[in-house]
Amino acid sequence: MAAEALTEGTDRPRAKACIFLFMWGGPAHQDTWDMKPLAPSEYRGEFQPIQTRVPGLQICEHLPKLAARADKLAIIRSMTHDDVDHTSATHYPLTGRATPRRGGALAEDWPSIGSVISRLGRGTGPLPPFVSMMPVVPNGAPRFVESSHGQGAGWLGPTLDPMRIDGDGSKPDYKVGDFDLLAEVPQSRSHRRRELLESMDQRRQRLQQDLHVQATRSHYERAFSLLSSRGAVDAFDLSREPVALRERYGLNPHGQSVLQARRLVEAGVPFVTVFWPNDGLTNVSVYWDTHNRNFIDLKTRLCPVTDQAFSALLDDLQDRGMLEETLIVWTGEMGRTPRVGQGVVGGAGAGADGRDHWPSCFTSVLAGGGIQGGVVHGSSDRFAAYPASSPTSPQDLAATIYHCLGVDPHLQLRDNLGRPLTICEGTPIQPILG
Repeated sequence: MAAEALTEGTDRPRAKACIFLFMWGGPAHQDTWDMKPLAPSEYRGEFQPIQTRVPGLQICEHLPKLAARADKLAIIRSMTHDDVDHTSATHYPLTGRATPRRGGALAEDWPSIGSVISRLGRGTGPLPPFVSMMPVVPNGAPRFVESSHGQGAGWLGPTLDPMRIDGDGSKPDYKVGDFDLLAEVPQSRSHRRRELLESMDQRRQRLQQDLHVQATRSHYERAFSLLSSRGAVDAFDLSREPVALRERYGLNPHGQSVLQARRLVEAGVPFVTVFWPNDGLTNVSVYWDTHNRNFIDLKTRLCPVTDQAFSALLDDLQDRGMLEETLIVWTGEMGRTPRVGQGVVGGAGAGADGRDHWPSCFTSVLAGGGIQGGVVHGSSDRFAAYPASSPTSPQDLAATIYHCLGVDPHLQLRDNLGRPLTICEGTPIQPILG
């Protein structure tokens, strides 16, 4: 199928895999990557900018490790869209498309980038081509990520949904599934079970037309393959990493999820999404959704963890010779209001020390395969409210990801009705490409 070919007329793709670090909730761009030290205090907030390794480039004082590695980063300060709702706005960066219908079923979504990569046959061996890291918190704190749009295969069908990992890698009992044969089940018996399953499937030909049955069958096949592949299963075993390296990433849910993502791409998984986990503290802001305690939470819970994990990932990939072939994307679905305490129509309000939802301007950061480091693309106005130059859409971000992975951003895939649909209508961001 011509639509599944690599991008024509471009250089050979640099990235073999992508680690997508999704900061669910909407990071305050003016308190992290796009400081406004000359703005009035109610806009600039409490933090000070620090100089990075790139002359003239400053970021937040609470991201010192990333400041020291800014020569590896491409910072896009002019991201913009118009969706103020978390659960639908996630659809933009995860798919490169607006949500088809707010409040609609997830099956109606456009496919996530990882699902498209799966559809194109990327990845080899028994490991799934698309993995999504979503750690569960122990006390039942809300997990709005589950209802957010754009995280699965949508109309491509459930067979191409990601493998979900919901364990907490920072816990001693962390384990991804049960990939070990029971002692009382020898290999020969496992083979007979597989043959029985195949026999039953042959008697249910009519059901084979159902997408969910097909998806279940596909997952069974992958499970059997994993049972017989010790090397693939080892990719999920964080205990194989040196303690010192695990500590470099951070012994917390996000840090260990990022380390797990690195192990997976090293083992051949082409696309891994790492959702920022809720830390389970119900008396503070959820995720990066800092309607209250914006500066307290950024300083103590959010910036230090992302600074440690992101910088460790850069160093680890560099040390392993993998950075040039692994694309890293760090983004949320939106930014935060320019003025502290400012509420917006359609938002959830903000306390005196918080910032509300703000999709009109925010920041995304890329590094690794196919990306030129040490650059800033676009700019925001003096209040970090709207793009002042080079406004960049999530469609363009998605097109850049596809381009770096060697996929035509404008490829067409057929939906369940056989209609050819163009996956992405954006344009790769040329100034940040290496």
